Amino acid sequence: MDSIWINAPAKINVGLDVLKRREDGYHEVKMIMQSIRLFDRLTLTRSETPGVRLTTNLRFLPVNEDNLVYRSARMLMEEFHIEEGLDIHLEKRIPVAAGMAGGSTDAASCMLALNDLFSLGLSKRQLMKRGLKLGADIPYCVLKGTALSEGIGEKLSTIPQMPDCSILICKPGIHVSTKFVYSNLVLDEHTEHPDIDSMIDAMRRRNLKDTCAHMGNVLESVTIPAHPEIAVIKECMIENGALGSLMSGSGPTVFGVYDDPEKAKAAKEKCRELPFKCFVFVTDLYR
Repeated sequence: MDSIWINAPAKINVGLDVLKRREDGYHEVKMIMQSIRLFDRLTLTRSETPGVRLTTNLRFLPVNEDNLVYRSARMLMEEFHIEEGLDIHLEKRIPVAAGMAGGSTDAASCMLALNDLFSLGLSKRQLMKRGLKLGADIPYCVLKGTALSEGIGEKLSTIPQMPDCSILICKPGIHVSTKFVYSNLVLDEHTEHPDIDSMIDAMRRRNLKDTCAHMGNVLESVTIPAHPEIAVIKECMIENGALGSLMSGSGPTVFGVYDDPEKAKAAKEKCRELPFKCFVFVTDLYR
């Protein structure tokens, strides 16, 4: 096999709780992660010319050590002493800096594809362990599907799948700094924490309405005051049939959960009428 391609799915956080700030500066989290059918695509091709070469469809993306795809490929090729070269093309479709793990899913998918291309024989768990060296979200992006993430994001366990539904994605054209959000997060007796355990129980019962009733993201307490557009999008989705709406990660992407794809498509048009520009997309879950 000289070439291989792979789809890299985006993720959303259908529940995101921060339990405490650790002494080392990291935060203890409890999150429910869900893959969705919005993909980047990577194509990996073996080459006689040594080294890793990365190209993308977006001129502003780095194509060197500043890109997780490049770093993940270099890491595996150096570990397994692969002397051949590798050409990688990354076709970006997931919005950049959107709270949807775009960079992490690209790196995870690169590792999965490279593992097959060069017949390295690594299991998913072995790839997840290596991916953690590059980023806390990468192990989940190797695993995919519905998962509970704990610790600093590195402790993963499978949970009942989220019930079937349509997902409306809406990303306003603003930039949110993850560092700013976490550094300004206040955790005290007034903090409203999402009920992650009740969400998992609702998923086990295949009850979409109850799942959505318990959705929550503590990071909204920082991001929404700084970017009120996020609250406007959430309100628009709820007013137009969403069972629940939430910011993903540290933002700025907002998603709505719908029990009917036609409702999601109608709400998509309403989001397009908002007084600020947004990327909008209707999709479903990736199992």
